[in-house]
Amino acid sequence: MNDKSTYHHAVVDYARKDFNALNKNLSVDEALKKIRLEGVGERIVYFYVIDDEQKLVGVLPTRRLLIGKLEQKLEEIMVKRVAALPSNSTVYDALEFFATYKFLAFPVVDPERKIIGVVDVNIFTDKLLEEKDSEEASEVEPQDYDAIFETIGFRISEVKNASPVKAWSIRLPWLLATVTSGTICALFAGLFEATLVESIVIAFFLTLVLGLGESVSVQSMTMTIQALQTAKPTLKWYFKNLWKETQTAFLLGLSCGIIVAAVIVIWKGALLPAIVIGLSIVFVELVAAFWGLSVPSILHRTKLDPKISAGPITLALADISTIVFYLGLASLVL
Repeated sequence: MNDKSTYHHAVVDYARKDFNALNKNLSVDEALKKIRLEGVGERIVYFYVIDDEQKLVGVLPTRRLLIGKLEQKLEEIMVKRVAALPSNSTVYDALEFFATYKFLAFPVVDPERKIIGVVDVNIFTDKLLEEKDSEEASEVEPQDYDAIFETIGFRISEVKNASPVKAWSIRLPWLLATVTSGTICALFAGLFEATLVESIVIAFFLTLVLGLGESVSVQSMTMTIQALQTAKPTLKWYFKNLWKETQTAFLLGLSCGIIVAAVIVIWKGALLPAIVIGLSIVFVELVAAFWGLSVPSILHRTKLDPKISAGPITLALADISTIVFYLGLASLVL
């Protein structure tokens, strides 16, 4: 597996089929007898537990099976939360799973959660050891270049050899999205012209607050797009990740808000504007995280490519939300 193109191969091609699947209704005694009768595969790290419909419902570490009471049912001692690779996952996705979850093996499942193979970490060890950061930076695949540019509105493969007119036609639509959002922001800012004139500190820090919102929205969007490559987005998945992103965004906003507020107080001695700007940063980070998660999720749900369109849309919504809240709060308080 030394060829970099293998990153994009289907992981199911490297999955072994000699895995042991045990029915959840078996007792420990029955499971051990079944294993002795049928034998085990080349490598046994975990035993996977299935229901009567052959669907994956749990994982059973070997240690739990060996020390469990003979009369106990497997469903009583199994681990119910199982990290599994979808059948359409790539080798790259599998590498991320191993790096994230730190397990030694993962089942590969079809859309109905039926196991079709097991991938061991041993398969990828040589690949991980042989790849060097410098080599990866200098030998990026065309697909990797595409991934870098997709979030800003186009694929590099589309414009690499295109004529100036063709490149213009590909890149212009998403720039128009930026022009539109910028114009809307300018119109909203015009509504608060008096506030900007009366409080010069608010005007000074407008670009900083906008920048913080854009940074968090892009971070959240990037992580969401990556997660959508392997996860099936459901309402439960969405709200779980929204809660996680909200907590992270709040901590980021609180940290940045306190730092910026302290700078304003020390620099200008303006306590009230410092409080307004600090609170605005907290709110902006929360809203930015919301857009960063929601926009790719909605696009994915509607069968649109979030990697292409999520970037411009997310940034536009983050900027508009920032302007409205930041200047709105300033006009109410100052």
